[in-house]
This record gives sequence, structure tokens and C-alpha cells, in this order.
Amino acid sequence: MAGNYFYWISTALLCLLYLSSAVIYIIRKDWVRQTIIGLGYPGYLVPILTAVKILFVAAILSRFSVALSDLVYGAAFFHLLLSALAHIGIRKPGGALPAWIGLVLLITSFMTQNAARELPSPYATVSAEHRVTLN
Repeated sequence: MAGNYFYWISTALLCLLYLSSAVIYIIRKDWVRQTIIGLGYPGYLVPILTAVKILFVAAILSRFSVALSDLVYGAAFFHLLLSALAHIGIRKPGGALPAWIGLVLLITSFMTQNAARELPSPYATVSAEHRVTLN
């Protein structure tokens, strides 16, 4: 039961983080473009990242495909890790804080998803309800 709560709280906060980031990308497009360029990435990534962040939330919450959901978790892991490392690389570790928080939420959400979802992911930890014991 606790895994169910951990999953939904971490997933809701992670989706809120991604949606708020997408809204900032839409509202403050020029500032975000300059920030991304300052991190060493091309400015044309802003609309791509905006769409990807919105699609991330849709894929995780709808979970119409377990394989797609697991792929999205993996992509988000690398996105958040690279975001944190990019901020650290330009010596602005404070900018990496949302990415580190996102990583913690992402890992928590991924590891507890089988406790809350009907179709289990083969890659996440198996909850007590889904364990099979061999005698």
C-alpha cells in the first residue's frame, strides 16, 4: 500500500515538474533559448524539448504501453542527468537542483510503479502482489 502512495506522489510531482518546465519554455521562450545556448546546446532544441516534456507526462500517466512507458522513463533519466551535468559543467550547480530533484522523483516513480499499476513493468522492482515463489 505504501508503494502505491510513493508511486502516485512521486509521479504527480515529476509530472508537475515537467509540465511547469514546458510552460516556462513556452512563456519565456527567448530566455530559455539563451539559457540553453549558454549551456552549449543549440537553440532549436527549445520547441523539441517543450513537446517532449508534454509527451513525457502523457506517456507516463496514460501508460497505454508498458514498453513505451519504460522507454520514456529511460529517456527522462538521461535527460535529467545530462541537464544536471550541463549546469555543473558551466559551474552553476544551483541550476542543477531541479534536475537532481527530478532524478529522485523519477527513480522513486519507476521503482514503485508495479505496486500501483495493473500491468507490471519487467524492469521495475516486483511488488509483493506480483511475486512468484518457486518451491
